[in-house]
Amino acid sequence: MLDSSRLLPYTRTMPTEPRTLQEAILYFADPENCMHYLLAHRPEWKNGVVCPTCDSKDVGFIASRRMWQCKNRHPKSQFSVKVGTIMEDSAIGLDKWLVAIWMQTNSRNGVSSWEIHRSLGITQKCAWHMLHRIRLAMQDDLSGGTLSGEVEVDESYIGGKARNMHRSRKRRMQITCGRKVGKTVVLGILERETESKPKRIRATVVPDAQKLTIAPEVYAHVEPGSQIHSDEHGNNWRMDDRYIHNIVNHLETYVQGNVHTNTLENFWSLLKRGLAGTYVAVEPFHLFRYVDERAFRYNNRRHADGEVMTDSERFSVAVEQIVGRRLTYAELTGKVGEKREGTETVN
Repeated sequence: MLDSSRLLPYTRTMPTEPRTLQEAILYFADPENCMHYLLAHRPEWKNGVVCPTCDSKDVGFIASRRMWQCKNRHPKSQFSVKVGTIMEDSAIGLDKWLVAIWMQTNSRNGVSSWEIHRSLGITQKCAWHMLHRIRLAMQDDLSGGTLSGEVEVDESYIGGKARNMHRSRKRRMQITCGRKVGKTVVLGILERETESKPKRIRATVVPDAQKLTIAPEVYAHVEPGSQIHSDEHGNNWRMDDRYIHNIVNHLETYVQGNVHTNTLENFWSLLKRGLAGTYVAVEPFHLFRYVDERAFRYNNRRHADGEVMTDSERFSVAVEQIVGRRLTYAELTGKVGEKREGTETVN
């Protein structure tokens, strides 16, 4: 029997939303709480449930299955709250998904797939895929506009030292010993805090630290006329034509008045602490996801008015970003289009 979808989210008084991990575990143990929380935090469903296939509002609720039935005839006319999110086609329950999102968004140095595996009672392979899908939701949608004012620009090199690698690994990677050889370059662009807005960072993996690579990234994220602060490597990509480019030489000093990159160095410290201490080994082709994760937590430490953001509020921001993003296991492992023996094409 189908019930009107318009009555479901609003006729039941919801308990107080969780504020701590312990409260989140108890709160999301109830499937009704999980569904109502997601209904309240899906931006496109705040005015009523909409069919994700045909955008029709003429849908009914199947209470026994916690699903909706679109009254228009088409494939996939039945759908759950997972459809259209990072959780689509996942057999893992919402109680485990939402707790994993809470842990991932609020753990200072991140949470490993082995910890999720032990804590939630799922396989490590499922936990690894789950965390990468959560990182996709944590990816900045760049809706906040360009950065302006005083902006720090710096690059960091991520990866182990070549001299510490096994001989076979160095041969496979075709690298020789050197401080920066064989490492992955991450570019960081950070807008300093002002009275009207907190610090914001944009960080991305780039192929190298040459001007032809760095300049387009800076042009895309920094408003013309802003002040750019960089270290001595900024001489390789000076942008005096569009910005006021200030450089501090770290061989002489780390601070010259307000010219420094110390704020961005703090971000690199947090990023490397998580990579080395929590994740231990990160492949270069997955590194950008871990950078997105760290940037999300860094950008969501405070509200626009400077007030500290609570764990509950940070979790809500992440949940609102799970819609319209999907990452299959084949896409994650780079096996899209491959065929396994006895199966159809992986997609």
